[in-house]
Formats: sequence, C-alpha cells, structure tokens
Amino acid sequence: MSNINLYSTIDTILLTEKGSLLQELNNDYVFKVHKKANKRQIREAVEKVFDVKVVNVRTMNVLGKKKRKKRSDAGRTAHWKKAYVRLAADDQIDLV
Repeated sequence: MSNINLYSTIDTILLTEKGSLLQELNNDYVFKVHKKANKRQIREAVEKVFDVKVVNVRTMNVLGKKKRKKRSDAGRTAHWKKAYVRLAADDQIDLV
C-alpha cells in the first residue's frame, strides 16, 4: 500500500458543465486525484478534508492527449486520474 498524504490525494475539484449537472441531480462531485490513490484513500481524504459523508466513489484513468509541435515533434500531455464522489443526501461541498 502506497504512502500518499491526505492532502496530496485530492489535487483539485473539477468544475465542468457535466460536473455541475451531476452536483444538482445526484450530489456527485468530480475530483482530479493522485494517480496511485485507491477508492478507500479518496473516500477518507474527502470525508476528512470537507467533513462530509461519502456514499460512493468511482474512479477512472484519463489518458493524456496527443500533441504535436511543428512537423515531427510528437508528444502527449500527462495521464491523470478522475474520481466521481457521491455524497450523502444532506451533505454538500461549498465551492465558493
């Protein structure tokens, strides 16, 4: 089991149109998390940092996009991990 700090587990909260819709409909929040964090670590970090009750955590690995510079320089952006966290019905995270 890797030693990931509580505050390094959660990188950022992703504010997108899809994420806003999920907040309104299902009380889901979308986070960019550490690549090696598992669901249990994400749950504990969200519960302790934001003082809420987590019901469900779903994760996915996002592949970096291919990028090109000039003619032959091919590269890609970094891979990262995304987590969809569903909170209890009476909990919410204040984003403002």
